[in-house]
Amino acid sequence: MPAVVFGPDRVIRRERPQVGLVLGAGGVLGAAWMTGALACLQERFPVADADLVVGTSAGSVLAAALRCRASIDEIVAWQCGDATGMLLQVPPWVGASGWLPHGRGRHVALRSLVGALQACHQLDAHHAWADGRTWIVAMDYDTGRRVLFGHPEAPRASLTDAVVASCSIPGWYEPARIGGRRYVDGGVRSATSLSVLGGTDVQEVYVLAPMASTEPDHPLQPHLRLERRVRQLLTRLLLREAKALGARGKRVTVVTPGPRDLAVMGANLMDPKRRQAVLEVSLSSSAGPFGLQAQVA
Repeated sequence: MPAVVFGPDRVIRRERPQVGLVLGAGGVLGAAWMTGALACLQERFPVADADLVVGTSAGSVLAAALRCRASIDEIVAWQCGDATGMLLQVPPWVGASGWLPHGRGRHVALRSLVGALQACHQLDAHHAWADGRTWIVAMDYDTGRRVLFGHPEAPRASLTDAVVASCSIPGWYEPARIGGRRYVDGGVRSATSLSVLGGTDVQEVYVLAPMASTEPDHPLQPHLRLERRVRQLLTRLLLREAKALGARGKRVTVVTPGPRDLAVMGANLMDPKRRQAVLEVSLSSSAGPFGLQAQVA
């Protein structure tokens, strides 16, 4: 699981540096991969204590879980379809949904999951979550404008509505309606929306980007080769944003799937049959420090 670091070797520290966590888009398998990466990242700092969490699409579900103080062990268990023995009691169909429901239509299971997360920790459905520490990225369907739900200047929305909006993949799910406007998956604008951290006070940024790869493989199958071309484009855009933040004095660590991860992910990131295998490989490749780390000035 390669990680590339941009920015200064050291961040000037006044007590503890402000830390940002960016969880990118990536469908069912992206969520599974990020779960393994989060388990590794947890060894560096308590991920739920990040000063700012930005979640897009699949990443918005994990951001909501962290915002509701779900543990990494709980998140791993849910990815395995095991909701038994958890502090959080959810309906059985939610535990089996693997974070993102499958098929077309409405996000019934997703709404149930986020609602259960909030109920478990008695988080106010409309106001308590939007304290500026969690941004859920969606796109205004009619204007194409990026919206950061949870940001002080964004339209007010419940955590459930914000996550549903961020996960409403065009052509897969209906646009979400909030305040009379329609919203779709934030990944349409950007797979991570990393650039939105430019004007923040965070000094260290960790980016989990399932749709990029800084250490690509070279498959022979035509459909996988096409997927890798798209992935390369997304990687270039992501690294450009990371370098821009690094030039502003922020230390940015970009973590992406490596060749082992890509081999089990395949080309369809919405394939639920591969979820368990992706999680297992991610947990394995995340053991210890990130698999490969390079310092870029």
